[in-house]
Amino acid sequence: MRIKILTTLLLLCLTLSAAGRTYTISPRNGVHVLDSATVLSHIEFLSSPVCGGRRTGTKGSEEAKAWLIRQYKELGLSPDESFNRGFLSEDGTKGHNIIGFLPGEVTGLQQPYIIVGAHFDGLGTINGTLYPGADSNASGVVSMLSIAGMLNELARVGRCLPKTVIFVAIDGKEMSMSGSRALWDLISSGKLHDPSTGAAVTPDKIALMVNIDQVGCTLSPIKAGQKDYLIMLSEDGTIYRGQLSAAARQYGSPLQLGYDYYGSRDFTRIFLRRIGDQKVFLDHGIRSVVFTSGITMNNNKPYDDAASIDVGILCRRIELMYYWLVKVA
Repeated sequence: MRIKILTTLLLLCLTLSAAGRTYTISPRNGVHVLDSATVLSHIEFLSSPVCGGRRTGTKGSEEAKAWLIRQYKELGLSPDESFNRGFLSEDGTKGHNIIGFLPGEVTGLQQPYIIVGAHFDGLGTINGTLYPGADSNASGVVSMLSIAGMLNELARVGRCLPKTVIFVAIDGKEMSMSGSRALWDLISSGKLHDPSTGAAVTPDKIALMVNIDQVGCTLSPIKAGQKDYLIMLSEDGTIYRGQLSAAARQYGSPLQLGYDYYGSRDFTRIFLRRIGDQKVFLDHGIRSVVFTSGITMNNNKPYDDAASIDVGILCRRIELMYYWLVKVA
């Protein structure tokens, strides 16, 4: 993969040099592959009766798993042993984390990995009623896939990130975060390997964990009437908030940015440190952030469906998260 990217870059440079022109590869070069119709169709599939609400251990979860693996392959992500890494929840239910690597440059960085995750499980179908989970959390999963696609396109035209990005569709969030705990166990035991180098991905090599959890709705704005918004929660004193603001200014994002949970210090800490898959990594000393558009009245309801997603604003959020990730890597 790296050889292919370097060859592409060399050919590009030679072609442009021969033409007597200079060319700067910008993060904007990756954005054109983001397509709102594709984003919506992916959310519609994940929240459809075919996936049955994606409860861990169900047939619908298996459908979602197979679909995710196909998406990973199409996006050019690489597996370790396989994309599918199974685990057992506390009650013995079989879950699946879907893990793929997008290689960065060979730079000898001390912490060469960033994990980008989004849980794909949901409540499922209860007493015959489907809980689609479009916002929670098909929106996060599709955002993660879209970012992978843009980064892959950026690499295709000749710009890799310094760090390798590990994309994880996390199962078992609704079962005591069993999927993120299994992911941590895989890493802490040295059983996850970089497919490009064969080296174990160990905790000391992880620079950051990014969790995307529920980013598709505009029903809980930071400011009344302001639908263009995005919330990022992180520990105090980290540079990530400043980098998100800088990315928004640099690329002209219209989004209003929030760095706490609606002004409440207590709720900010609860949502950062206790709720969501980033908790597992924070508990083990790994810097982590979570992107969200907030809890809504649709949460855990049968009407959390694709019709509730504001696709245009979701795409703006995906763009900004992508630009931010390019900046922090």
